[in-house]
Amino acid sequence: MSGKAGQVRLLPTPSGKKVAVQAMLASVPAMYRLCTGYVYAFAFTTTMYGFSMDTSRQEFPLPLLITGVAGVAGYNALHYFRTRFPGQVIGIRQQNKWPLTGPDIEPCDAEDKETLQQLFDQYGFRSVLDCAGNCALKSCELDPSLAWRTNVEGIRHLLDVIDGTETRLIHLSIDLVFSGSGSGSHREGDLTDPVTEYGHSMAAAERLILLARPESCILRISLPMGVSYSGHAGAIDWIKWRFEHGRPATLYFDEIRTPSYTDCMNRLYETAFRKNLRGLFHAGGARKLSLYQIAQIINCTGGYDPELLRGCYRNQAGPMPPRAGNVSLDSSKLELALGHHALASWPRDPALLPTDRNWHLDPPQSIAGSPDLLAEKLYRNDAIRPMDVF
Repeated sequence: MSGKAGQVRLLPTPSGKKVAVQAMLASVPAMYRLCTGYVYAFAFTTTMYGFSMDTSRQEFPLPLLITGVAGVAGYNALHYFRTRFPGQVIGIRQQNKWPLTGPDIEPCDAEDKETLQQLFDQYGFRSVLDCAGNCALKSCELDPSLAWRTNVEGIRHLLDVIDGTETRLIHLSIDLVFSGSGSGSHREGDLTDPVTEYGHSMAAAERLILLARPESCILRISLPMGVSYSGHAGAIDWIKWRFEHGRPATLYFDEIRTPSYTDCMNRLYETAFRKNLRGLFHAGGARKLSLYQIAQIINCTGGYDPELLRGCYRNQAGPMPPRAGNVSLDSSKLELALGHHALASWPRDPALLPTDRNWHLDPPQSIAGSPDLLAEKLYRNDAIRPMDVF
């Protein structure tokens, strides 16, 4: 490790990179015990504009392991890939997510390195789509070790297990590594400055991967728009569940995200694996929306009581958990690497876009809201075509 204070420079040899990683890991637990804001102590600035990709069409590296299948991104990816490659895909979830079962699902906690190694020995995975992470903002804020254990220790164990192998790794990070205090449209080279323990831990996980396995692909996503296994988690289902049960939902006017269909995200993962995409990329949708606007769209499209939706600014809400502002992502680097727009606007139908804060109270007559319309327009991108098998 070399360079000026507050920076990390990778040494040119594999042994040098390993020394940098070991030094980082050795220092973090002590910092963590001293203060809850442990990530501030090593908030390195790293320039990450470069990328590489094999432009030839390659076979998909199977078998595939998908971690974190209890989350929206992982759950939808598992369905997509096991349909694409029957018998070649395994998903893992935390032990406490026991309702999620199936022939292709294995229980394995993020901190259980021994079980993870056994699964690699059993299945011989050649690729990993890492969707794991604890994104419960309030729980992580109240117990920072929870965020650390799942979001950082889990990554460390995974990196240890695949060390010395040719396993391809795609890791999903999040837009909440930024505070959103500016005007948004964040690029990959922007300094991370998260406001939550969840964001701190996800930023730390990114740095571990970039140091230990720079040939990996890191995709910073925003809100994955798809079904959840529980029916009440994720951006759509949490809001929808409250409306369905006659409960009010309060969303923020000034938290801005770039959501994307899980349909599009799944195809992106497959392309990235086949092309062996390497580097850090932003993978947000093409449209910026506030959380309040997202809730307006769900309320109107699902045909729910418009009086149940309430809005406020972040500074009008309680202090726990702290909320980010405009964390919208600029994904032009990814588009340049792929040569096309991988992630469509959500929602695809512009008729579903709110025109003001009272739009959902008197929506256009052309929108006959219903659960079926919500499923058709918000869970799925109906314009997407099946991907060629090659």
